[in-house]
Amino acid sequence: MRKKYLMILTVAFIIELLITYLVASFFSVRMFEVMFFTGVAFTVVILFFTSSGGIISNMASSDVSARTGILQKSEPFIFKRGPIFMASVLLLIIGLVLFILLIAGIIPPA
Repeated sequence: MRKKYLMILTVAFIIELLITYLVASFFSVRMFEVMFFTGVAFTVVILFFTSSGGIISNMASSDVSARTGILQKSEPFIFKRGPIFMASVLLLIIGLVLFILLIAGIIPPA
């Protein structure tokens, strides 16, 4: 089980790095300059799609209840932390460290 978790985490991290590289080359900047922002985007999107319940689900249930008159049970927010989410958090942390080093002037500007 642990080996499968690490393999999925590694593959997800590599795919996120490739997407970050493509974004950086599209905007003609260095990869670590956009790594923090793509890490934030990946983390938020994966959190949104892997969790269940919460505000969005309750809003959809309220909309259906308002249209049909049938009351639905509201679902509590359930956070599911998996290897893909952890890969996104890892990209976010590495990007944050590199971004702080860039802002501090330790990494010279391009």
